[in-house]
Amino acid sequence: MITPAFAQGAGAASSGSEIALQLVPFALIFVIMYFLILRPQQRRLKDHQSMVKSLRRDDTIVTTGGLVGRVTKVIDEATEVEVEIAPNVRVKIVRSMISEVRVKGGPVKAA
Repeated sequence: MITPAFAQGAGAASSGSEIALQLVPFALIFVIMYFLILRPQQRRLKDHQSMVKSLRRDDTIVTTGGLVGRVTKVIDEATEVEVEIAPNVRVKIVRSMISEVRVKGGPVKAA
């Protein structure tokens, strides 16, 4: 007594072009995110790495913690630099914690 329910109309199968049209907004969002967020962040990271690699003696630096000091010793292989934050007070700081170089020091003296 109960009749089976049949679909009223068979819908057309999705073609490849319809699926591609639905994916276009997602691709546009990804492209916009890349150019507005990812690319500038990569550029800033690259600039920071080159700044930290080019540290020299007598550069005035600012750390991420807000300390201002003068670089007294730079070791090429090490990840640390020695910084004088007050007269006769020297501390070692990890290079990645340097946020900016305010004043560039003089030329490197030949040893």
